[in-house]
Amino acid sequence: MNLLRLDLQFFSGEKTEKATPRKKQDARKKGQVAKSADVNTALSLLTVFLSFLFIGAFMRDRILIMLRGIFQDYLLIDVTNQHVHDVFLTLAYQATMILAPVMGVALVAGVLANYLQVGFLFSTEAIQMKLNKLDPIQGFKRIYSIRALVELVKSLLKISFVGVVTFSVLWLELDNVLRLSQMTVEQSLQFIGSLTVKMGLSASIALLLLSLLDYMYQKYDYEKNLRMSKQDIKDEYKKSEGDPLIKSKIKQRQREMAMRRMMQDVPTADVVITNPTHYAIALKYDETKMDAPYVVAMGVDMVAQKIKEIAKENDVMMVENRPLARALYAQVDIGQAIPDEFFQAVAEIIAYVYQAKSIS
Repeated sequence: MNLLRLDLQFFSGEKTEKATPRKKQDARKKGQVAKSADVNTALSLLTVFLSFLFIGAFMRDRILIMLRGIFQDYLLIDVTNQHVHDVFLTLAYQATMILAPVMGVALVAGVLANYLQVGFLFSTEAIQMKLNKLDPIQGFKRIYSIRALVELVKSLLKISFVGVVTFSVLWLELDNVLRLSQMTVEQSLQFIGSLTVKMGLSASIALLLLSLLDYMYQKYDYEKNLRMSKQDIKDEYKKSEGDPLIKSKIKQRQREMAMRRMMQDVPTADVVITNPTHYAIALKYDETKMDAPYVVAMGVDMVAQKIKEIAKENDVMMVENRPLARALYAQVDIGQAIPDEFFQAVAEIIAYVYQAKSIS
């Protein structure tokens, strides 16, 4: 028996349950999300090489202007501090104009890749200084771990896959590569640029396919690391919803208070309609509050008996009407006026009660 109890305690601590929405939300606030850096790299490369199809002519013209200025103008000027300064500023400006569109496309692609994976998220938790990261033992464990082995396999797979794809593109263009020496400078530059874009797009697409697999693995690993034990779920429920035992006691206390207030209103009733043993409905008519009689107390079985006892002690008249008592209990709540269909029956009862009181 003791061994069985220990086994149950062991399994209750195993993290076999999926993370709750609250656990995922807390992890997200700390910057812990399922994200693949390869998706960012692949999408950025793909958009950059695609942009060359649209801004390639612009970049070519800018590069030619810069080269023409270097060979025709800058090599012929006197080397002075002012001339070197002016040349440096001019070349820096021209290089910026060439690279700015590419950097802008890469920046937008990087932001878009992150947004597609995790949505909008701002957290400083991931960049905070943590001393446990300096622990050599923990660092050794991170280096020699299953995750490190997976990363190594991924890197080898990426290098091999991307290398095969780019080599295949180069092999298909091998005849043109061998004819480069027979081309003019303009033709060779145009071919090299076109070949570079083809190789870049092919490598980017290959890397994007691998990154999708990596994202699926990262999502699986993220879900696995966030798994909870049954005890963790119970503890979280207690923190968020409160201890069930305490909640039940609070509800019981609230019911007792409501019952006490209801019983205090019974002596103010004009009449109590009974079943006669199972139902008791206490009604009151106060034209300053409502246009129709309303229920001040109601109950069945033991509560009904208590209502009748209090009514008897305070000389509140009781009238037996089984159909009316059942109907009122089923359709009216405490504090509500009676429905229209019961006006006639209740009015006759209250009139009888007033008449009986006036005679007595």
